[in-house]
Amino acid sequence: MRHTPTYLMTDVDEVKRLIRNHPWATFVSPASTGLVASHYPAILEEDRDELSIVSHFGRPDERSHELGEHEILVIIQGPHDYVSPSWYPEGQLIPTWNHVTAHLYGTPEVLSEDENYEMLSRLTDHFEDHRPDGRHLSQDEAGTRRAAKGTVGLRMRVTRFDARAKLSQNKTPEVVDDITAHLAERNPALAEEMRRQQDRRPAGH
Repeated sequence: MRHTPTYLMTDVDEVKRLIRNHPWATFVSPASTGLVASHYPAILEEDRDELSIVSHFGRPDERSHELGEHEILVIIQGPHDYVSPSWYPEGQLIPTWNHVTAHLYGTPEVLSEDENYEMLSRLTDHFEDHRPDGRHLSQDEAGTRRAAKGTVGLRMRVTRFDARAKLSQNKTPEVVDDITAHLAERNPALAEEMRRQQDRRPAGH
């Protein structure tokens, strides 16, 4: 990402929060055939102290990515939106785009068939547990195990990350409040991130 120290996000807990809230990820691999990108959900391994995610690829994506053979990039895109200069004081004309984004790096570990099924069960439970009529792979283990053979599970221990929370920190609190108010209806998630950033801002800034 562009080198912008003002927006740097170094707190690993904030990166974890971003992954929890925005699990749809982009996986990018520098394969021998060229760059390859795919999109899959990723969830945190909450029982690990280190930053680690699990996911799965649908076959034959794992071959296209040469999964497990080299470092990959996983992009987590949080809320983002256009910021109009019409929300700034008179005379300011340059628009921008606010966003919260993390780039995660690591070499994936390919899971065994049983580990993959356990991961897929955990992934499904993660999204189904809160639903009143949620469904789970365990309701038909034989059938869902057969379906799971069409996927390859992975674990990626994140060896480094580069994250940015660009939320108009270069503007006065009054301007940030105006931007937040404009975004509140059409993009409440981004507005909430801006409020959190304001709350974390040191006194006098």
